[in-house]
Amino acid sequence: MCSNTHKSFSIKPTSFRGLSSLSLPLSLAHISIQYFLSYSHKSPKGITRRKSTMKRYCSVALQVLLLVAFFSSKYSVEGRSLLTMTHSSQAVRDLHVSKEMKKEPLKGEKDSFRRIPRSGSNPIQNNRRRQHHHLKNQNLSFLSLLPPFSAPSDSSSRHLSSSSSEMSASDSSSSLPVTLDSINPKVIKCEYAVRGEIVNIAQRLQEDLKTNKDAYPFDEIIYCNIGNPQSLGQQPITFFREVLALCSHTALLDESATHGLFSSDSIERAWKILDQIPGKATGAYSHSQGIKGLRDAIAAGIEARDGFPADPNDIFMTDGASPGVHMMMQLLITSEKDGILCPIPQYPLYSASIALHGGTLVPYYLDEASGWGLEISELKKQLEDARSKGITVRALAVINPGNPTGQVLAEENQRDIVNFCKQEGLVLLADEVYQENVYVPDKKFHSFKKVARSMGYGEKDLALVSFQSVSKGYYGECGKRGGYMEVTGFTSDVREQIYKMASVNLCSNISGQILASLIMSPPKPGDDSYESYIAEKDGILSSLARRAKTLEEALNKLEGVTCNRAEGAMYLFPCLHLPQKAIAAAEAEKTAPDNFYCKRLLKATGIVVVPGSGFRQVPGTWHFRCTILPQEDKIPAIVDRLTAFHESFMEEFRD
Repeated sequence: MCSNTHKSFSIKPTSFRGLSSLSLPLSLAHISIQYFLSYSHKSPKGITRRKSTMKRYCSVALQVLLLVAFFSSKYSVEGRSLLTMTHSSQAVRDLHVSKEMKKEPLKGEKDSFRRIPRSGSNPIQNNRRRQHHHLKNQNLSFLSLLPPFSAPSDSSSRHLSSSSSEMSASDSSSSLPVTLDSINPKVIKCEYAVRGEIVNIAQRLQEDLKTNKDAYPFDEIIYCNIGNPQSLGQQPITFFREVLALCSHTALLDESATHGLFSSDSIERAWKILDQIPGKATGAYSHSQGIKGLRDAIAAGIEARDGFPADPNDIFMTDGASPGVHMMMQLLITSEKDGILCPIPQYPLYSASIALHGGTLVPYYLDEASGWGLEISELKKQLEDARSKGITVRALAVINPGNPTGQVLAEENQRDIVNFCKQEGLVLLADEVYQENVYVPDKKFHSFKKVARSMGYGEKDLALVSFQSVSKGYYGECGKRGGYMEVTGFTSDVREQIYKMASVNLCSNISGQILASLIMSPPKPGDDSYESYIAEKDGILSSLARRAKTLEEALNKLEGVTCNRAEGAMYLFPCLHLPQKAIAAAEAEKTAPDNFYCKRLLKATGIVVVPGSGFRQVPGTWHFRCTILPQEDKIPAIVDRLTAFHESFMEEFRD
């Protein structure tokens, strides 16, 4: 009779990654032993009648297990041996009943996952020696070598699935087909700090705050890391949402009550838009460039803004500005020998997209001392340096108003930039998504297309791509993912290729297309919604200007902090002059000093900002980017928290 208490070897189900071919012989061996056991409990005669057959089965089972032991010394997952020891108090005859198996790890099980030494003392052999005297007189001592086994079940399938999903991303010994070593290295190379490490920490803190409010010196996480206005309380523009609602739920247009709930011009605009959509269905695909009638409205809006004609066939509707940037990088970059001139500091979309498409970022540094000025001499210097290294510079990216720096380019400066691109044969990539966000009276937004046309440059003189989005401005419709790019100065055969790339994505989303047309053709004087629209727009922009000024002044009062004024966009980018002790502490933690500062700020105040190192910066300087988007009534509290933290930080690390 087999003893009900013994030590047994067991092979974990999760240990068979890469050795699935062993599962069948193991199963057959175990079933044979189960069969053998069942008769041992029925009658001794049952054993006798099958003695010779059982000997053969047991021999096979032992050989299989010896093979497993051999392979366990060669294959492991996260340094753990395939063959491990566990202690069980169950009878061997009960091990095959999967529903009665304990789901929790057995005591000491975690510690049993140790790699078997390739030489010297072997813990399994030592344990066998310790068991020898106890087992030598037992007729079924070989059963102690059997792995627990159960037939596949829903519960075990779920367990295995869960185990797979919980595998570490760094598990290089995994037999799964996708590892960090096998994926596209360009994906690993690209980075996007706006949603990087600091934000991940903030999200964990936010979850913990729900149950451990008393554990932190703050009661909420304030996300100042990203230009996401409505997440911080900004209200959408009523006219835009009314039109969108009516287009999305057309049955409202047939209800008499609608005229009492919606403005007359929103109803009229909704009908006009629906008439331009085949089937009046916003859930259907559109032309790959976007709905023609909506592109007509955008072109008319561009013409009204610039005073120069715009062609709707030059408009490509996109899901925000980012896909347009990616599309142009994909078009222009053929290898790492192709370079794109980008401002430093820059919005990480550019460095990330250049890396993903295998190109080279050619940096040009904005001059912080002159309010983040763009100097043509710097452009020439970096261009010549890149060319001397064999890099073919294809384009110049300019962000105006600036992100993360908040400057607005002077028109004369823009003329110099246009001339530079013309002379050097560069495509001008004009990121103009903050064109509505200008807060100072001495600056005004001018589109690069307007500047180029005013200089006499036409389609055949300058390749220019302008990007616009519904996510920024005073509208802040980030989640609706709407935008467009206006593509001018490209030959017809190249335009066909751009259209082909757009076609691969079928079309941008229709709600985003509608919003893009609305921001470029808002209510006009005399329209039913005009007064409320202007009040909402001006209220948002004037509040942003006040918030920018308050934060700028507060930052400049802090010891060792300097901050240029926010002329436009949605951000401030202060410079941190950190004590040497703080820099040394950051180096000890193997992180950038501004990242060190931002993590400390988050954990002390709940305020989320982005380290300047995520945007790149002049070597040896440190910054962080902070949005001006928290609602105005929260700005004083943010200033108080930031001030208290900074004073404490500087005192702690004072040289």
